Amino acid sequence: MKAALIEFISKISSGCMSDEEIVKIADEAAQAYADPDAFLAANPDINYDDTFPIPLGEWIVVGSLPETVMFQADTYMDLFAEITASFGPDVAFNIKPKQLAKTEPLTALNRIQIQLGSMNKEMGGYVLMNLSEPLDDELQTVLVYGCDQARVMALGVELGILIEPALEALKAQG
Repeated sequence: MKAALIEFISKISSGCMSDEEIVKIADEAAQAYADPDAFLAANPDINYDDTFPIPLGEWIVVGSLPETVMFQADTYMDLFAEITASFGPDVAFNIKPKQLAKTEPLTALNRIQIQLGSMNKEMGGYVLMNLSEPLDDELQTVLVYGCDQARVMALGVELGILIEPALEALKAQG
């Protein structure tokens, strides 16, 4: 399981995390999956209980991702603002977050995905993907290289962690 976790975290972090950070998270998550009670006993500072909608191991993965990897917001405008901020001021975007303020969710998400898909062409662009059950915000996403999408989804199934293309998921809801 640890190898699958390392690969999954590596691919959803799209180069934004060091190997050491990835291995540390994967190691903790694997321990939490293997024996949640022992893990919680050894880590009393962890604020997790049975009311959470996801397993402890998944919660460790999701809760350990930095803001440059996992984007959480209640609106697509705020989500896109987080995404653009993570790329830094040197990366130009064709749309601005405020341009999404009065658009329907599907339109906003489609515009975001078109923008992200046109970036980093050699890696197949970026795909905005929903990750896990949102805990505090309506939207909880990561960026995955287009060339890694199928593998990330397969790893998600293997690990029991929900990961799906955000645009496709929203279209399916409609």
